[in-house]
Amino acid sequence: MAQIGFVFSTVDGHTLEICRRLKEIVEEHGFSATLLELTQDAEIDLAPFDQVVIGASIRYGKHRPEVTQFIEDNIDVLESMQGAFFSVNAVARKPEKKDPHTNPYVRKFFKTINWQPAVIGIFGGRINYSIYKFWDKTMIRFIMWMTNGPTSLDSNVDFTNWDEVEAFGRAVCELRRVRQ
Repeated sequence: MAQIGFVFSTVDGHTLEICRRLKEIVEEHGFSATLLELTQDAEIDLAPFDQVVIGASIRYGKHRPEVTQFIEDNIDVLESMQGAFFSVNAVARKPEKKDPHTNPYVRKFFKTINWQPAVIGIFGGRINYSIYKFWDKTMIRFIMWMTNGPTSLDSNVDFTNWDEVEAFGRAVCELRRVRQ
């Protein structure tokens, strides 16, 4: 049975929620999956995996530095297995910003690394003011105000299109089948 590793970086837990759903999808298609959180001090061994999917959230316009470092440190392995990548960001709540060529964060990110995954997904994130600390709440609210997003402090809005998550999961499975 093919082993798929979901390596994820999350700030508020929504990327983990997406990874959990992706894990269910690939397991429904007969694959084994493991979730691995990428933190600053994480030591993740990719050897047990036949395929790797990296999921990363955006905060203040950037993916966390450990995502870039992980890719740089594992570029040979990632290139050998036709990996996949997905980004979670609130700008992707807009349909015209859900493509790798139109999402400013993903375009900028891929200019800084030498890896080109076989499948790229971009999912709208979640705005939940109740969980943010004061500074994050203030900054995110300001960004949402500037971009016509939710600004009410009672807002808890999931912008993720779960059908797109399902389609991404199926694409990951198809990549694996093609390589077998």
